Amino acid sequence: MPPLLVTGSIALDDLEGPFGAVGGELGGSALYFALAASLIGPVLVSAPVGEADSERVLSLLANRNVDATHLSVICAPTYRWSARQADGTNIDRGSRDSIYDTWSPVLPQAFDGWAFIGSMRPDRQAEAAEALSGARLLAGDSMRSYVASLPEAAHRLLDACSWFFSNEEELRALGGDPASPQDFRRARNLDGLIVKAGPRGATAWTEGGSIPMPAARARPVVDVTGAGDALAGGFLARWLRTGGTPEGLRDALAHGTACAALAISDIGLRGIAAATAAHVEELVATLL
Repeated sequence: MPPLLVTGSIALDDLEGPFGAVGGELGGSALYFALAASLIGPVLVSAPVGEADSERVLSLLANRNVDATHLSVICAPTYRWSARQADGTNIDRGSRDSIYDTWSPVLPQAFDGWAFIGSMRPDRQAEAAEALSGARLLAGDSMRSYVASLPEAAHRLLDACSWFFSNEEELRALGGDPASPQDFRRARNLDGLIVKAGPRGATAWTEGGSIPMPAARARPVVDVTGAGDALAGGFLARWLRTGGTPEGLRDALAHGTACAALAISDIGLRGIAAATAAHVEELVATLL
């Protein structure tokens, strides 16, 4: 089985919502993806973290099937992100991303497995995409505020990917119409597009048509942060494990949706960090 790799952000999140307000919660696309994927199979992670927070991250990953040898400990502040949750979605309140000024993605040489480029500053995403040009499957994600601030780099990432994950707001920022995602997929030469719609679930679009998946509702919704990255981690890990065939897409999307439900069942990373493979399968059984 080819290896699965994620490169993206490690963050300290300042979050506010119906659950109250918390500061300095570990988060970031790389961690949400890796914790979800590791419930299904092994995953390599490449991301930058500040020296002051490296032990917290390594401790979090220690008991999971995660290879952290490509983690970069940087003499700089860990990426910091702030958001307020309202009406079931996060409103971006800004970030501090100076760590990307001194970090470039550290990736296995001539990597030919499956890779996911999670949300981080788009110039670093584009750099990672170039380095991962030999991957058998290259998937990506975006964040609306970064698409708006660095559109050229965001589109370079999109052009390099064969699969892309996007919510409706991000799809619109990239020039797509949420009412016609299949047109966007074809125009951008994507093999697959997964459109995330929060409580309405997610839909995978391929040349074979659409595969809708409802949201898993057996768990409470506490904090929606990281849902999309957890979905991507569960989806790609499961689809890779089952052979990457069209017949396995619905099953893989159900596993991704289950991982997303676990991620949003508690504040920050707490839900997905406490989850087990059995929890994933219990939720999958409610979807298939």
